[in-house]
Amino acid sequence: MIEYPIWFSAPMVRAILAGAPYPATLLQAVLRRIKSDTANRVKPVRAALIKAYLNRQLYARENFDEKEILQVGLDTGQLSIGYNLGRLFAVLEKIQEEANPALNATIRERYYGSACSSPVSVFPTLMRLKNHHLAKLHKGRKTNLERLTGEIIDHFKEFPPHLDLHEQGKFAIGYYHQRQDLFTSKKDNAPNEAE
Repeated sequence: MIEYPIWFSAPMVRAILAGAPYPATLLQAVLRRIKSDTANRVKPVRAALIKAYLNRQLYARENFDEKEILQVGLDTGQLSIGYNLGRLFAVLEKIQEEANPALNATIRERYYGSACSSPVSVFPTLMRLKNHHLAKLHKGRKTNLERLTGEIIDHFKEFPPHLDLHEQGKFAIGYYHQRQDLFTSKKDNAPNEAE
């Protein structure tokens, strides 16, 4: 039996040809794939599929706020709680990586699925771990990461008990965008060898 890619289905092809919203099964399948991956990686193709699904859903509505549209890169003005929780998770993972560089597995492998679906059950523990990890960093880096964490937390009041499917998709996008930004920032801040 031939196994076709996730996007190769009659409803998906119809949505592409008609410019209609993608079927909900696309988002479900991509999120399921991220969670079933042993490393819980949000790969570029997966992020692109989620973003395409969510943005198509917005464009299908008559009235939508331009701020709701998911951008190509990090959007610090995004109001979605799922997006901001994903960003926070990425920063917490970065703090752990910098505090313990020889670590084989990060919080992503252990907590991603729970953080994405029921944040209130995981984030209090992760915030306590953050304080422990920050104590291992030098003062300047600690200050920068604490400031970034505070800026993200300012976007919401409390950790919600559950995220619906769309917010889980935004969580994955927020996580992906923040990880890319942290990686790019580190790369761009590296001293130029030509100088």
